[in-house]
Amino acid sequence: MRSKSTASMQKLVAMRNNPEATRRKEGKLRERKLSRSIKKVRAEMVEIREGQKRIKEGQREVREKFEEISKEAAMLKEETNLISEQSAANQARLDLMFQIVKARSENDAAKDAALTQTLRELMAKQVLNKSKLPDQKKEED
Repeated sequence: MRSKSTASMQKLVAMRNNPEATRRKEGKLRERKLSRSIKKVRAEMVEIREGQKRIKEGQREVREKFEEISKEAAMLKEETNLISEQSAANQARLDLMFQIVKARSENDAAKDAALTQTLRELMAKQVLNKSKLPDQKKEED
C-alpha cells in the first residue's frame, strides 16, 4: 500500500511540474475570470439601460411641463393684450367724457353734441366687439 501512495504522490508531483497541466489550469482560471468580467459588464449594461430609461422619462416629463407652461404663457399674453385694449378703450371714453363736461361748462352746445355722438358711436362699436368675442372663442375651442 505504501508503494501505491508513493506512486500516486509521485504522479501528483509530476502533474504539478507538467507545463501543459499548468497551462490548462491557468486557462481555466482565465476563463472563470473572463466569465465573471462578462457577467459584471452585462449587469452594468442593465443598470445603464435602466438609467437611460429614467433619463428619457424625465426628459419627457420636462418637455410636457414646458409645453404646458408655454400654453399658459400664451394665454396670459392674450389676456394681457385684451386687458390692455380694454384699458385703452376706457381711457378713450374717459377722455371724451371729460371733453363733454368741459364743453358743457363752457356752454358750447355744438361741441357737446358732436362729442356726445362720438361717445355713443364708440360705445356701440365696443358693444359690437364684445358680442363678437365669445363667438370667436367658441370657434377656437
